[in-house]
Amino acid sequence: MNAYEDREFGKALRMVMSLADIANKYVDKEAPWDLAKDADQSKPGGRLHQVCTTALEMFRALSLFLKPVLPTTVEHAEAFLNIGRQDWATLEHDMGPGHRINPYPRLLNRVDERQLDALFGIESVPQANAPQRHAEKQQHATKEHVVSEATISIDDFNKLDLRVAKIAKAEHVEGADKLLKLTLDLGADAAGAPQTRTVFAGIKSAYAPEALEGQLAVVVANLAPRKMKFGVSEGMVLAASGERAGEGPGIFLIAPGSGALPGMRVK
Repeated sequence: MNAYEDREFGKALRMVMSLADIANKYVDKEAPWDLAKDADQSKPGGRLHQVCTTALEMFRALSLFLKPVLPTTVEHAEAFLNIGRQDWATLEHDMGPGHRINPYPRLLNRVDERQLDALFGIESVPQANAPQRHAEKQQHATKEHVVSEATISIDDFNKLDLRVAKIAKAEHVEGADKLLKLTLDLGADAAGAPQTRTVFAGIKSAYAPEALEGQLAVVVANLAPRKMKFGVSEGMVLAASGERAGEGPGIFLIAPGSGALPGMRVK
């Protein structure tokens, strides 16, 4: 893929996630779990066989696209599909009629909260002490106003690609209590083509969607895309949270000064 060769890794992953969404929609629409209940549809060569074959081919292609990022996981996927080592040259070579796959192994495990606690150095608390854990979280929350004494280098800061973005569209997310779906305008790329990003932001309690449209915000433009229940979030808008005298807790978007234009880099 050109994006990998051009070292545009964020762009490459966004493209892969878009393709994964198409694959998921196909499987949801065809519902092979329902086809399996129909004796006619599940006959050899029937609709169930066709749908599963297509789904496996999409899985093979997606695995290849992710190989530069997850090489070991993709090796396990290649073993499951019984296809040998894949590269860009094999992309257009399907598995062919009569190809047999191996029993499916678990390729990835879901990360639970205790693993995240260990990663970030938070002491795990047994479930029986849930109130104590809640109190611990409240204690951490009260420290948000304390300026950290930890420092980073200028090289660390330069890894962030902070950009001015215009909120072109803001809308509610069905089934989400805290999220708004933002369509961000990041100006034009080097070729003059418009650049947009979709970001899911937890600011619903503080902003009505119609009040956000047309406003400027600051977005972390090189954050890896994150697949969520409601779609793929392609960045993060910056916001401050805390209490203002007499107003209680709130969320406040970080906005650039007047005159800033979409796509400008924040330095």
